[in-house]
Amino acid sequence: MAVATAYTQLRPIHPLHALLLAFPVPFFLGALVSDLAYWNTYHIQWSNFSSWMIAGGLVGGGFAMLWGLVNLFRYRRTAITRHLVYFILLLVTWVLGFINALVHAKDAWATMPEGLVLSAVTTVLAFLAAWIGYSGFRTVEVV
Repeated sequence: MAVATAYTQLRPIHPLHALLLAFPVPFFLGALVSDLAYWNTYHIQWSNFSSWMIAGGLVGGGFAMLWGLVNLFRYRRTAITRHLVYFILLLVTWVLGFINALVHAKDAWATMPEGLVLSAVTTVLAFLAAWIGYSGFRTVEVV
């Protein structure tokens, strides 16, 4: 008689998804560092650097978020909670990053302190999303 047992294992993310997920953390961290440099020096070019870094983080984060949305519907029967938290973190990161891009579109002097705070929050959220994404997702297999 065959015995069916269910067990869970960690499944790593797809390599292309991992590549897309690698964009938001360094770009949003670069924007935070550029905002800190602007806060200390008041050179306008640092604000321009932040704007470009935020744009790069939004592009990479947007594609990673779309991949997470596809995985949310693809694996909705197994480990839905982790996929859902991952997608929500990416979504909130992207929305706050977009708001941060709008704040940085203003005059350089007008971006402070809102731009600095938004850059810090998006950096932390991007790091948390990457932590969840790179640690793998649980799948249930029946043998």
